[in-house]
Amino acid sequence: MTENMDTKQLLEWYITAGVDVTCGEKPWETLSVSVPAKVVSSAPTASSSQEVSRPATTELAQATVAACQNARQLSTKADTLEALKSLVENFDGCALRLTANKTVFGYGKPTADLLLIGEAPGADEDRSGIPFVGRSGHLLDKMLSAIGVNRDDCFVTNVLPWRPPGNRTPTDGEVAVCLPFLKRQIELVSPKVILILGGSAANALLDNEEPISRLRGKWLEYKTSEGAMVPVLASFHPAYLLRNSGQKAKAWADMIRVKQKLCEN
Repeated sequence: MTENMDTKQLLEWYITAGVDVTCGEKPWETLSVSVPAKVVSSAPTASSSQEVSRPATTELAQATVAACQNARQLSTKADTLEALKSLVENFDGCALRLTANKTVFGYGKPTADLLLIGEAPGADEDRSGIPFVGRSGHLLDKMLSAIGVNRDDCFVTNVLPWRPPGNRTPTDGEVAVCLPFLKRQIELVSPKVILILGGSAANALLDNEEPISRLRGKWLEYKTSEGAMVPVLASFHPAYLLRNSGQKAKAWADMIRVKQKLCEN
């Protein structure tokens, strides 16, 4: 299938399939390896170091870095959410765009006080082009309604605007490429409070590796490129709550914190 592809198409095919690292130019044929009759010196030679070099990985890494730089440059050119949405829809630096049905850009009130962030679109969102419209979206609506907040008054988005194939976990490279578009959405909306839904989204925006069990329940801060500080609260993703109803009490406590913070501002 890959015989008629050029280098760029082949790399895009690998990224779409979830491949983000290679072992070398030549495949490792396990079944054909025989035990040597005598011990061979382990000192590296000029030819052996060339064989273990990983040009494919280097090229892939360079492509990711270039895509990140391009995303940052493009995002700064957008002065409105509509302009940014158009740029994202036409952005070809992320292979997820090749497998997704629709670009799922942020949706809601452009000047919302509350901005909510998830990780990535699911199957329902991929079909509709709107974030949080499936079962988790319906639960989110109820959670907001319970604290007297109408979803239409919020702005809801994801770290990634495209659904990963099979809802797989996004790679670090995919997150890095899409992050500038998310950050620009935050700057354009200029919310008073940010609610992050799920540990993966929190790790991406806050640039840490803390589990959601340690992040949730306490106020953090996000600093925009313009130096503005926005209070951030991380909580469980609604999809997680659908599978673990015992955690809903903690999520409810987080929603109360959000309501109180909105009232303070």
